[in-house]
Amino acid sequence: MTTETGQQTPTEQQMRDAMVQQLIELGAARDPRVVAALRAVPRHLATPEVEAAKTYQAESATITKTDENGVDISSVSAPRVQAMQIEQAGIKTGMTVLEIGSGGPNAAYLAEMVGEQGRVVTVDIDPDVTERAERFVAETGYRNITVVTADAEGGVPGHAPYDRIIVTVQAADIPPAWIEQLKDGGRLVVPLRMRSMTRTIAFIRNGKRLVSDGFEQCGFVPMRGAGENRMRLESLHDEEGAEVALRLDGHPVPDIEALRSALAGPRTEAWSGVTVGGMEPKDHLDLWLTTALDNLPLMAAKPAARQRGIVAVASPIGIPTLVDGGSFAYRTSRATDEADRYELGAVGHGPDAQKVAERLVDEIQKWNGEHRSHQARIEVFPANTPDDQLPAGRVIDRPRTRVTISWR
Repeated sequence: MTTETGQQTPTEQQMRDAMVQQLIELGAARDPRVVAALRAVPRHLATPEVEAAKTYQAESATITKTDENGVDISSVSAPRVQAMQIEQAGIKTGMTVLEIGSGGPNAAYLAEMVGEQGRVVTVDIDPDVTERAERFVAETGYRNITVVTADAEGGVPGHAPYDRIIVTVQAADIPPAWIEQLKDGGRLVVPLRMRSMTRTIAFIRNGKRLVSDGFEQCGFVPMRGAGENRMRLESLHDEEGAEVALRLDGHPVPDIEALRSALAGPRTEAWSGVTVGGMEPKDHLDLWLTTALDNLPLMAAKPAARQRGIVAVASPIGIPTLVDGGSFAYRTSRATDEADRYELGAVGHGPDAQKVAERLVDEIQKWNGEHRSHQARIEVFPANTPDDQLPAGRVIDRPRTRVTISWR
């Protein structure tokens, strides 16, 4: 087939092959079996309302449902994120895998990985989502996929135990059923929100606790149902198109009026002498900051807020921001004389702006000197675990678990 300009239209297989090549170059797909699964699944059939070529773009997530406030509540994740989670899971032939959060393509990738002797169970609370998944499974002919409509808070006990559980929605807590239905030594891959920051973490079950075995920064739609726990959003600047707000996740409720006044006032800067490469991710640093500092929500800002000089940096996910009374400071960077090298620092606002900015810079320097080459260890314990049985570090208490972040 050719277009009106005479260009050859790529076939579905060519689009899949191009997607896979991009995922390999990004480092998201490494295992040959993962690569083979990605090449095999016609993911565009899950979202017939979307142009096929778009569904094969590595970073393109397809939103399939929003709530009454316009918040995205269901999606088919981007291929890069799906590949990343499957790599984290370490799927083997013959396994039984539970996917929490349906959509279709991801379950099909898992079905390719476990083979005819394995089983994939995909569950979602929304019947609209599972109906879409069932149509996709029927159209693609996978017989080793079971679609279940239920609140995943209780897992899916009828098909347990599972070798692997992969969660494709943002979770703020780990329900006991997920741990109980996972085989000891099995892997749970979950986008876990910890003090506003979400990481997709590969956990290994060790008795009643989970121990991390690697994690990646990510973004997912929030969980619904009994486990729903959304972040609180507090506006600091509400100019249309240039909004700035704090994302609070168990942080103390701030004096918003004082912080709004602070943002409208002059800014101060503090610089660390610590540098990073232009493409070097900062999520490792940010995880250290949230471990070390008590009141560190994220400041989310629209691009126009930066363009108009309201903030020095803008991110829809959020920038770590230290709050102290009516003052705050957020992480920033500036170019150095060295090509593609940037110095980390902080921008402060409010009556104690300099002090708060310097406090943030102190922790950036401590990360660089003591933890930059270290790997954080994230563990999940039952909610009734005594303090003296937890490792030293940050403790995040949730209704069902106690999550710890320690450094080694």
